[in-house]
Amino acid sequence: MAATKEEFKLVVRFMGTDLDGSLKIPYALTKVKGIGVMLGYALARAAGIDPEKRLGYLSEEELKRLEEVAKDPLAHGIPSWLLNRRKDLLTGKDLHLYGSDLVFAIKEDIRREMRIKSWRGVRHSLGLKVRGQRTRTTGRTGTAVGVSRRRGR
Repeated sequence: MAATKEEFKLVVRFMGTDLDGSLKIPYALTKVKGIGVMLGYALARAAGIDPEKRLGYLSEEELKRLEEVAKDPLAHGIPSWLLNRRKDLLTGKDLHLYGSDLVFAIKEDIRREMRIKSWRGVRHSLGLKVRGQRTRTTGRTGTAVGVSRRRGR
């Protein structure tokens, strides 16, 4: 490796999140809400950086390039099927959201479904399972209710 010990950064700031510099790039990027391992590999390759490199060894210019690719993945050749918000209801565009924007968009989607009283919205509002799981024996909340025995026997 050409990098010296002084160039290694233990904590790297990326898209408003502190990341562990000792991890490989794709795995370090998974700490940012909205980025998974597959997208991490795609971002590194699109930025022209070796994905097997540790995040702490990246220069400021490489980090800037990686963040630029992350902010607009479609413009840098990342396929739309890797994005987390395809055909957005408001804009109709393929988007990729990160951090608090992603959390807000998911909450708004759930609120919209509850407002139009779709099946999923009704299940959300009742606090029940939404995706077709069994509910007869699992997913119970509250204290356990058992069979009480008579005293004295």
